[in-house]
Amino acid sequence: MLFLSLPLIFAAENVSSHMNIDKIIQRYFPEGLSPNIEVFDDKNIYAVYADIVKMLMAYPDIETSILQSLSYCFYEVLDNVLTHSNKKCGTALSCYDEKKNTIRILVADDGIGICASLQENDLYKDISEVDALRLSIQDKVTDGKGMGFGLYTTARLVRNAGIQMIIHSGSSVLVYDGETVNVNETANWQGTIVFFELHSNREINPNDIVDNRTDCETEFNETFLGNSELDNLW
Repeated sequence: MLFLSLPLIFAAENVSSHMNIDKIIQRYFPEGLSPNIEVFDDKNIYAVYADIVKMLMAYPDIETSILQSLSYCFYEVLDNVLTHSNKKCGTALSCYDEKKNTIRILVADDGIGICASLQENDLYKDISEVDALRLSIQDKVTDGKGMGFGLYTTARLVRNAGIQMIIHSGSSVLVYDGETVNVNETANWQGTIVFFELHSNREINPNDIVDNRTDCETEFNETFLGNSELDNLW
C-alpha cells in the first residue's frame, strides 16, 4: 500500500479544538491508509497545493488528465476555506492508494459552514442547511465573495472520474456518487469538510471538467511540466 509521505506540517496550535483530525482519518481513510496532513493559510496555500500535486505526479500510474483536472479543483477547494469560512487556516489530507488506483482528497475547516456562508448573500438569506448543501455543487451559487465554481467543478470531476464526493457541514452531509445526490442529517461538524475520491487511472477531458471556461490542461502543464516532461507524455 503506497501513500503520500510528505513531511507532516501539522501544528496543534494552528488547529482549533473543533478540528478532530483523528475522527476525520477514521471516517474517510480506511485502515492501512496513512494520509498526508498539512495545515494551510494565506501564506502557504500555494506551497501546500503544489507539494501535494507534485507528490501525486511522482506516481506514473496516475493519468495525467486526472492530475490536470484535480489540480484545478483542489486549489479551488483550498481557496474556499480562506474565502468563505471566516477562518484563517484549514487542513488538507491526501492519500494515493496504488493497489486500488484511487486518490483521496479532503479539505476541512472549523468555520461558519456552508449554510451561514450562503446566507450572507440576500438571494439565500432564508436557505436551510440541507438546501444549502444541495445548492453548493451547482453552478454560480455563492455568498458573493467568489464565483461559485469550485464545488461545481469538483462535482463534475467526480461525475467523470470519481467514486464519491462528500460534503459535511453543520449537522447535514451531502453524498454524491456521480449520479445521485443525497443529503441527510448527521452528527454535527463545526465548519465544512469536503472529501472526494477518484479513480486515478481514468482518462478524461480536463477542460470539459471546468466547463471549458478556462484551460486547466495548459495551466497545469505550464506550472508543473517542463518541456522534457511534456515530450515524454507523447
